[in-house]
Amino acid sequence: MRPAIFLLLAALLAPSLAGCDTSRPPAPEQSRDVPAAPADPGTGAGRLDRSHAGSPAPRIAFEDGDGTSVTIADFAGRPVLLNLWATWCAPCVAEMPTLDALAGRVGDRIAVVTVSEDMDGRAKVDAFFRKYGFANLEAFLDPELALMPALEIGTLPTTILYDARGREVWRMMGVEEWNGPSAAALIAEAERAR
Repeated sequence: MRPAIFLLLAALLAPSLAGCDTSRPPAPEQSRDVPAAPADPGTGAGRLDRSHAGSPAPRIAFEDGDGTSVTIADFAGRPVLLNLWATWCAPCVAEMPTLDALAGRVGDRIAVVTVSEDMDGRAKVDAFFRKYGFANLEAFLDPELALMPALEIGTLPTTILYDARGREVWRMMGVEEWNGPSAAALIAEAERAR
């Protein structure tokens, strides 16, 4: 399926292409499994927010792929790109392949941490990761759904860049194409924030 067609499909299945409103439960049509496909460069519809710059990362625990409790502080010493997403959120699903590619490009220089906000738990998230075969991402999970309220987030996906000391640099509210030139400039801020 051509990426532009996929994004049109994502827009029809989600409240908006920019993101999924989490203040109401997903409608049945949002629960459908939407095939992941990379977005065209420059198609990100997210909104950059720097109003929280300098804020420390929350000490809220979430789970790594093995079910071990971790926090953003566990990645200290390198920048962290924290992405909150859900399997039922079509814009989130569209964004995941570009995050996987980004994680492959940045390697260990930046931790790309994708944390699922799914209420259906580990089985659903693990099945999603198996189905799409992400090579560079780990399936993190927020089983208590505590990160979104702690970060005052009401839209998925939301991606937050933290510097190597755990201070927020910026947040992208809504979908972004992480392979595009504007995303490259934003990611370069992580390199400078070491």
